[in-house]
Amino acid sequence: MNPLTLEEAIAEYELYLRAERGLSEGTMQEYRSDLSIFRTYFPDKKTTEDLLSTDIYDFALLESEQEKAPSTVSRRISSLHNFYRFLAREGYIASPGDRIDRPKLPKKLPVVLTEAEVEALLNAPDPSKDSGARDKAMLEVMYATGLRVSELCALQSKDVHPSAHAITVHRGKGAKDRQVPISDFALEWLEAYVQGARAKNKGRKSPYLFLNRDGDPISRQYFFMVVKRYARQAGIRTAESISPHTLRHCFATHLLENGAEIRAVQELLGHAHLSTTQIYTHVSTRRVFEAYRAYTRRK
Repeated sequence: MNPLTLEEAIAEYELYLRAERGLSEGTMQEYRSDLSIFRTYFPDKKTTEDLLSTDIYDFALLESEQEKAPSTVSRRISSLHNFYRFLAREGYIASPGDRIDRPKLPKKLPVVLTEAEVEALLNAPDPSKDSGARDKAMLEVMYATGLRVSELCALQSKDVHPSAHAITVHRGKGAKDRQVPISDFALEWLEAYVQGARAKNKGRKSPYLFLNRDGDPISRQYFFMVVKRYARQAGIRTAESISPHTLRHCFATHLLENGAEIRAVQELLGHAHLSTTQIYTHVSTRRVFEAYRAYTRRK
C-alpha cells in the first residue's frame, strides 16, 4: 500500500470519526488539536512511512514535561494512540499494540545532573556563532532561574530588569505573575546575545527575546531537540534522558543542596502546591547518600 502524507492520513481519520463513529464537532476539534500538537513536536514526520510505535511513548514524555493536568496529557496520548490504531487497521503502519507505555514521571525521581555536568552542558554551545550565542544565553537563563521551557520561550525584552537582577514571568489565564532573580553571570550572557546576535536578527524589533534565524520566537520543540544535542556533545552519560526540564530540576535540587528553604524554592519555581516541590528534597537526599557511599568505598 502506498504511504499517505500525514495530512491525507489525518483527513481519512477524521472521515472515519465523523462517518463511522458519529463524533460531535466538539470532540472532533479535540482530536484535531491533539494531532496538531503531535505534529509540532515531530515536524520531520511527513508520511505514514515515518510513523513508529515508539512515537507514542516519545509524545507522552514530551507532554508529561509540560506540567499539564494529568487528564489533558492522558487524553492527548489516547488521541494519538487511537490515530495509530486506525492507520494500523487500514494497513498503513504496524500495529502500536493495545497497551500504551506511558512514562510515569510524577512517581519517578527526576534526572538531575551534577554541577560539573551542568557546567559541561552550559559550555557546549559555541558563542562565536549567532545560534550558539542565543543557545548559550537560553541555557544560562534557564539554569539561573528555573523557568519552565514554555516560560523561557515566551520571555519578552520588557520582562528583563537588569538593574533589579530579576525577570518577570507571565503565567497567563489569570494566573499570578512572579518575579524571579537572575544572576550577574546569566545577565552577562543574555546581554551579549541581545547586543550581538539578536541585534543582527531580522526579527530584532520583535517583543520576544529569543528568536530563530527567521526572526520568529524559538519554539519549545526546537529547544527540546537542541538541549539533547548539546548534552550528547558534552558527553553527559544520561544525554538521551535530558531535556530543557532537566535544567529546572537541577536548579531546584542544587538550591536545596546549598541550603535554600523549600518554601523559597517553591516560590521561585511557581509551584502552586508545596508537595510538587518536595520531590526535590528526595532527590537531594538521594544524592547525599550516593556521595557518601562513593566516599566510603574509596576508604
